[in-house]
Amino acid sequence: MDKPWWITRFFKRYLLDKIVSVYLKSEKIIKEWVDYNNHLNMAYYILIFDQACEVLLEKFKMGAESAKTEKRSTMVVETNTKYISEVKEGNEVDTMLTFFDHDKKRLHLKLEIIEKKTKKVSASIEWLSLYVNLETRKVTEFENEKIMIMNNFIEKNKNDFNYEDLKFSSKLKKWK
Repeated sequence: MDKPWWITRFFKRYLLDKIVSVYLKSEKIIKEWVDYNNHLNMAYYILIFDQACEVLLEKFKMGAESAKTEKRSTMVVETNTKYISEVKEGNEVDTMLTFFDHDKKRLHLKLEIIEKKTKKVSASIEWLSLYVNLETRKVTEFENEKIMIMNNFIEKNKNDFNYEDLKFSSKLKKWK
């Protein structure tokens, strides 16, 4: 006999919260980030996501150092953000990568902010970035070394990724 849909959904979400993700960064919510509603202002969710993504970009050799030395960087072109559960001053959160993929010029990723104490998903963001030559300000292809780094990362972590509910998968132009 099949389980009721709500039991399946509960256990699936529970398992996703506990297992499916790659840790990037932790933050403690400070007073300056809290708005008059006494919770984290939406702009600071984006800041937290952006700073956590920088950890990932540095692993792929395309973060701040690459922008300075190689004149190559990524630029976000599209996002889908969901605010799910309140985070308040003093709360500690972890930012987790729940999905990552790429093509020759694009990064596609999804992150979640998890409130440490309750383990609740506070927010998620899915985004698409383009790889850019900062001298010409034009989109360019990833260097082979960076493709290898990203492919190795995917291979190592693919069992930890959640492939469901992705809005931008069709925007990657995968090669054969």
